[in-house]
Amino acid sequence: MANKVALVTGAAAGIGAACAKRLARDGHAIGVLDLDEARCAETVKAIQDAGGQAIALGADVSNRQSVFAAAAKLREAFGPVTILVNNAGVTDFTPFEEITDDRWDFVYAVNVRGPMLCVQAVIKDMKTAHWGRIVNISSSGAQTGAINMITYSSSKGAVITMTRSMAQEFGPDGITVNNIPPGSVMGTIMSEANRDKFQFPTEVLLATLPVRRMGEPNDIANACAWLCLEESSYVTGQTIGVNGGRVVS
Repeated sequence: MANKVALVTGAAAGIGAACAKRLARDGHAIGVLDLDEARCAETVKAIQDAGGQAIALGADVSNRQSVFAAAAKLREAFGPVTILVNNAGVTDFTPFEEITDDRWDFVYAVNVRGPMLCVQAVIKDMKTAHWGRIVNISSSGAQTGAINMITYSSSKGAVITMTRSMAQEFGPDGITVNNIPPGSVMGTIMSEANRDKFQFPTEVLLATLPVRRMGEPNDIANACAWLCLEESSYVTGQTIGVNGGRVVS
């Protein structure tokens, strides 16, 4: 496959960084986007040290002007953007009766409006090329529900339904849109910061997983890379669970 330009959000660490590095290994130039541009330096350096091309982009994915400016910067550096990985997100562990309007709006602004804005920022590039790959990262919590995570899990559920609709709308333009809901992935900013809030201790969760191990960011990145291949052009509108069997379908 000819080299492409990819925008990966939430790519300073964790799943986003793993996806950025994996796509760079496939020869794509990468826009490493995160809220704090300085935090992208490590991911950018890792890609460049391995012989790849990458640029750091600071943007608030919930802000239209910020997202479009970042996409323009990436486009100016490497060319039209035809791969997008919507990974940026925020979590929430607020009990239902304590959810405020502000908290609800913040989570939805990042987790739902964010992916929508990022797609809008690059969709013209994809339509012009008559080729595009959009991979939305949701959550297995959107499939199962989760205690004290109604705001988060419902916002990620919106990402799944958004994926289905986008796939139908963009398919005639040669653009595929798929969704990966990670499950039980450690080594991410969210998982490490909120380990004490998980419903079950790690050892209990491990006993419920058929593969008997926790996920790693590279597990998600490998699936993401496959969805971005030319060979996956007949796969669209799908939810590809990468969760060790936590959710089966």
